[in-house]
Amino acid sequence: MSGPIPNGTVEEYTSRGTEDTVRIARLFAQRLKPGDVVALYGDLGAGKTEFVRGICQHFHVEELVTSPTFAIINQYFGSLPTGETIVLYHVDLYRIKSPKELHEIGFAECVAAPDAIKMVEWSERADQLLELPHYAVFIDFIPDSDTARTIRIVHVQPSTVH
Repeated sequence: MSGPIPNGTVEEYTSRGTEDTVRIARLFAQRLKPGDVVALYGDLGAGKTEFVRGICQHFHVEELVTSPTFAIINQYFGSLPTGETIVLYHVDLYRIKSPKELHEIGFAECVAAPDAIKMVEWSERADQLLELPHYAVFIDFIPDSDTARTIRIVHVQPSTVH
């Protein structure tokens, strides 16, 4: 498992491959609104970026969604069901090693943006800055399968973060 799951109701899904992961993310994205943060947890290759792709598809992002491992933050523009434009930030903290680096990239300001949806890969490197309500998505490999994953989604309230 990719880490301890916070208290709260856990939604659990099984993905048999990339298409399933994207589909599950598109369905999940229907509940997202400006200001929301989606913290993604999982090992390398688990499917975090595929999940972000699904969210971006729901919001009709036309740009190619790629992992921002070297850029750290990618910004995309999509549209809400009302037709209004929505900003989506895709943050990859894989290369971040300290709270000082989080400060230098403006991470706290990014996750606090009230008019954007923020998706954060390798969130465990910034858990101390995610003390606001957010969604935690845990993607874990299923043993003896190259493509299957367990996806757990939790709506985290500040009092349930440990």
